[in-house]
Amino acid sequence: MKRMGLAVSATLAMGALMACIVLALETQSAAGRPAQVPSAGKAAELATAVQIEPEVLAKLLQGSKTGTKPVVLHVGFKNFYDQARIPGSYYAGPGFRPEGLELLRQRVASLQPEQLIVLYCGCCPWDKCPNVKPAYDALHAMGFTNVKVVHIAENFGANWMNAGLPTTKAH
Repeated sequence: MKRMGLAVSATLAMGALMACIVLALETQSAAGRPAQVPSAGKAAELATAVQIEPEVLAKLLQGSKTGTKPVVLHVGFKNFYDQARIPGSYYAGPGFRPEGLELLRQRVASLQPEQLIVLYCGCCPWDKCPNVKPAYDALHAMGFTNVKVVHIAENFGANWMNAGLPTTKAH
């Protein structure tokens, strides 16, 4: 079982590397300069006060009653969400893409502004993640006041799965 977990982690790490390479290539303009992404930024630009550590979120999810659970949204790449995810989380599109932000807006449209919303990605190291800051900024622009972002230092496999935290895996 541990070998399977390591294999999934290795697959996620390799996928993360590929996703970062693809992202770098996709955000290059024809002139070779980085393309402008609305509200582009790295996760490291988010204040510490809005970050939540993986272990803290796992405990919060285990201790929450059905009506008080946070809404957990994956704002990274779909292939990662399909491979392994936080149980009960919903896919909300990659935060660095306008269509991803539109899907995020649709996902939260029926929620109250004070609802606790937790965003996560885990595609690559925290200081390089292109997805969580634009998603966080979009929710604040919509008036959401209780938004947290999971601080995933390296990637989802290393910081969530290898820590033994609850995970839903693809079949």
